[in-house]
Amino acid sequence: MVNRIYVEKRLGYQIEAKGLKKELMENLHLKAIQKVRVINVYDVEGLSDSDLALVTPIVFSEPNIDEVTQSISVEGTHSFGVAFLPGQFNQRADSARECIEILCSGALVRVHSFKIIAVEGDLSEDDVNQIKRYIINPVDSREAKLSIPETLEFESFIPDSVESLVGFRAKNADALLAFHTERGFAMTLEDLAFCQNYFREEDRDPTITELKAIDTYWSDHCRHTTFLTAIDAVNIDKATLTAPIKEAYDRFVTVHTSLYPAGNRPTTLMEIATVAMKSMKKNGELEDLDISEEINACSIVVKVQVDGIPQDYLVMFKNETHNHPTEIEPFGGAATCLGGAIRDPLSGRSYVYQAMRVTGAADPRGAIEDTLPGKLPQYLITRGAAKGYSSYGNQIGLATGQVAEVYHPNFVAKRMEIGAVIAAAPKENVIRLVPATGDVVVLVGGRTGRDGCGGATGSSKEHDEESISSCGAEVQKGNAPTERKLQRLFRNKKAAQMIKRCNDFGAGGISVAIGELSESIDIFLDTVPKKYAGLDGTELAISESQERMAVVLSPENVEQFLALSAEENLEATEVAFITDTGRLRMFWKDQKIMDISRAFLDTNGIQQTTQVHVTAPSQNTYFESRTPVSFEAGVADRLADLNSCSKKGLVEMFDSTIGMNTVVMPFGGKNLSTYVDGMVAKIPVISGDTTTATTMTYGYDPDLAMWSPFHGAYYAVLHSVAKSVA
Repeated sequence: MVNRIYVEKRLGYQIEAKGLKKELMENLHLKAIQKVRVINVYDVEGLSDSDLALVTPIVFSEPNIDEVTQSISVEGTHSFGVAFLPGQFNQRADSARECIEILCSGALVRVHSFKIIAVEGDLSEDDVNQIKRYIINPVDSREAKLSIPETLEFESFIPDSVESLVGFRAKNADALLAFHTERGFAMTLEDLAFCQNYFREEDRDPTITELKAIDTYWSDHCRHTTFLTAIDAVNIDKATLTAPIKEAYDRFVTVHTSLYPAGNRPTTLMEIATVAMKSMKKNGELEDLDISEEINACSIVVKVQVDGIPQDYLVMFKNETHNHPTEIEPFGGAATCLGGAIRDPLSGRSYVYQAMRVTGAADPRGAIEDTLPGKLPQYLITRGAAKGYSSYGNQIGLATGQVAEVYHPNFVAKRMEIGAVIAAAPKENVIRLVPATGDVVVLVGGRTGRDGCGGATGSSKEHDEESISSCGAEVQKGNAPTERKLQRLFRNKKAAQMIKRCNDFGAGGISVAIGELSESIDIFLDTVPKKYAGLDGTELAISESQERMAVVLSPENVEQFLALSAEENLEATEVAFITDTGRLRMFWKDQKIMDISRAFLDTNGIQQTTQVHVTAPSQNTYFESRTPVSFEAGVADRLADLNSCSKKGLVEMFDSTIGMNTVVMPFGGKNLSTYVDGMVAKIPVISGDTTTATTMTYGYDPDLAMWSPFHGAYYAVLHSVAKSVA
């Protein structure tokens, strides 16, 4: 039986409702609105009446500020429900379920939740539809039915097998083109033809799982195809302002040739970006750079004083861009921007303690009616993204020491969302070994759902006006509490030192996160914990449901690692084994649904090529065009620029004090109102049974026009790389 509970704030505490009313009246110009009500609805299945009475004032409401009823009247209002799409993570419902299971001694319950929005006023049907379009983002939400369901069990149908693409090998060029278009692959048509030749050699047709997994592996998101595209020719216009560009490129060619005299390394954007570091490493100038086969985060070795004794620590840096996901689903996209940035150094067994957020947006004050077709209003994107990032960071316990947002009309087509984090761990805690045949892969953390299916390929494709309604599964709602548990587990020295190799689920799901751990691996998808029934083998293979880690353990360490995970209330399951076949194989329902040669996967598809033409810029420089007629006009011009406004309201959404590691606060001066251009934090260290900290400084380098850690060789790397490509 499903019981329904309605929770609404008491008079005087209806902050959310009043804020929504103000938004609707100002942004949609609906002056006829008299009142807005926001009602949280909880459907609960599996609880007795006595247990429901027990948990209601504890889990579902705060008795001093909430009104709780089992029926509600919305007559005389324009009311509708707003619920997440099936498969989207709902933290409100999930947290309620966990609390109930603790309070009721492990009772197995199902909890769904959604909101009812009730608007009072003389509104037309068009007005109400306009309100719905403003509130309901089709990427992650839908209008909810207000009737009480008979059951909360997720309706599902699981096919007996995955689709076998019979006839794939025999397709001619026209048929292959039609197939490529129909299936919406991120890989190029040439890549698909390359796959066709591979399966001809294998003398079989592929499964859809295999092509989807290959598409994910070779996506720009996972393999940086754009940065690895070979540059066949570079033509730089001859002009005064292009002379420095020509000089810098010639310098790159000289250094690159010295590193690869055989000429077997194509020129790519990745080579241009990393050649300075490689040259310095070759010349012995980067002794503190930490290099390993693991793909985690850029890391350096530093000496840290712990109880007066210098110890080796790994300091890791990672930045993440989530421009497209945040554009179509602001809250979830920005939240998982931070979550993704955290997961890389976290998979390197380091503790993430400081974050930075840099964003770019068009003017959020713009009129709703001026929104580009197929886009969300800038107001919703800007506010939703700030809420998403700050919510994730504040929940996981990560101090955000620097928040900067740049406003420019060119960001109207594509928002910029960047999250950067810094992490540290005792070097002795990080054991990096090559997986051996017989080793076990354990999946630890959150369960797998449909959220995030196609995220890597989706972010690697061009998008149009239809993207906002067709890419919903690609953007997830982050689960910060679960990632917090992973942080605690990986900071445990016993657990960390058992891990031979680790990968996070930032992109590509099981096919990439587990597939990258070894050259030979067998994955058993039936063992993967699921959020709900109904997932087929392909969905299990490519779902990017996050807050999960794949770790390689020696067989003798598995039992203890599972026990340590359980102590942190983390689910951990054996899902794969290291083999010696040279192939990535996946099994589902006693069927082999993927069997691909590692050598073929590692080709990354057909080598893409391009030519570069650098045109001469206008002689009228930016600074000349900005020269004011007078000092007064210059001041007025600057004050009129939205970028000169105070961003204190934005910055204060982010907690900069968590963990007590922040040295310089975002606002300083006598009145704590002066914006600080920099970020300084202490490195948290473990001293006996307590945690202390030492200082790591971040700041702005005017020569580079970028933020950099002011630390030895790593700073030199950033400086040289930036100078070489400037």
